[in-house]
Amino acid sequence: MERLNSKLYVENCYIMRENERLRKKAELLNQENQQLLFQLKQKLSKTKKNPNGSNNDKNLCSSSSASGQS
Repeated sequence: MERLNSKLYVENCYIMRENERLRKKAELLNQENQQLLFQLKQKLSKTKKNPNGSNNDKNLCSSSSASGQS
């Protein structure tokens, strides 16, 4: 019984460490998503102010794909 408790304790520690690692990763991804959303909103507001700009869609796609490579 003591051996089983020790094994479960070690497994629980591993799970808690992995959970913390995933929580930090999720937080970083959320921050990145918020930044990308902010950039997208800025570009969209510029597009609305300047509807005659022909390169707006091209710039929007290239900057979001470049930011996504982390």
